[in-house]
Amino acid sequence: MKFLSQTKMWSAAGALAFGALLTGCGGNSSRDSTNSTETTSANSATTDTTATDSGASSDVKLTGAGATFPYPLYSKWFDTYKTKTGVEINYASVGSGAGIKQLKSQTVDFGASDAALSDKDAAEMPSEVLHIPTVAGAVVVVYNVAGAPKNLKMSGDVLADIFLGKITNWNDPKIGALNAGVKLPALPITVAHRSDGSGTTNIFTTYLKSASPNWSVIGAGKSVAWPVGVGGKGNDGVSSAVKTSKGGIGYVELAYATQNDLSYASIRNSAGQFIAPSVDATTSAAQDGIAGLQKDIRTPIANGKGAKSYPIAGFTYILVYKKQRDAAKGKALKDFLKWSMKDGQAMGKALQYAPLPQEVIALNDKAIDSIQ
Repeated sequence: MKFLSQTKMWSAAGALAFGALLTGCGGNSSRDSTNSTETTSANSATTDTTATDSGASSDVKLTGAGATFPYPLYSKWFDTYKTKTGVEINYASVGSGAGIKQLKSQTVDFGASDAALSDKDAAEMPSEVLHIPTVAGAVVVVYNVAGAPKNLKMSGDVLADIFLGKITNWNDPKIGALNAGVKLPALPITVAHRSDGSGTTNIFTTYLKSASPNWSVIGAGKSVAWPVGVGGKGNDGVSSAVKTSKGGIGYVELAYATQNDLSYASIRNSAGQFIAPSVDATTSAAQDGIAGLQKDIRTPIANGKGAKSYPIAGFTYILVYKKQRDAAKGKALKDFLKWSMKDGQAMGKALQYAPLPQEVIALNDKAIDSIQ
């Protein structure tokens, strides 16, 4: 997969720093995610500073913070958008939880999260927040088992038992029953999970809660009380943990698995089909959820009913205040979001993100138009 050079640099930095980011079971990150230096800004050649194609003023600068899940795509978007319009967008990839905190404290112009705000969280914000899904993505189960084939088959109940610490060895009969003819080693399983508040965790645990009654003791959310495992900061931290652990297993966004050359599993969906993560299978999951999304844009799309749908899927959102405090920034943000629904969508597929269904784009356009 071809990423921007700065994305590669960012991931390399995350890998070098990983030793400082591992935590004990259920622990918090060793540093406040708001102090992350994982930021991106447009670094293109000098552009015309007069009026732009979108009508936004090129001397306006926007800042955002949040999810690591969409960082590879957002990095490309922001560079491309500056080249086109002259508008600079700085983004700190600090995790969904930290992004929501910064939006709440109004230290950024937009937040980014793979987890929608609950009614309670939304009510605690300074003013009304709009959810703008930008793309859909697959959260994949990655593993590091020497000799194991790619696309091992996994189910919700087996994954739940692994992350609960009930299945502790790769040659467990429950894993074997899903993978007839595959000989797996007597190798201990090392679980890796996110240590920071994470929308990727929210998507993964939402799936587990839906797919396995055993997971009800843990529940779903950006942060949960993991009973076993080690924590890594961001998608890159979990990727590094799995890559450096014999017998490791974890969950990351598909782009990170591909970039780090990690094997990932095919997951049994609610129709009983084992589906490998892909853009098309994620698009199918998004299409499954249209009826619910038209009622509430925050409706999860994990574990949909479609036979071709990948079940551990979700949207990533840009969160913005409906009433903007700065008119120039508000217009610039509105123009960018409009662009992301058109030109931006075409950039997602190459980075393993699923473009939005037209029905979701229509819902977004209406929300974007309502920004004041």
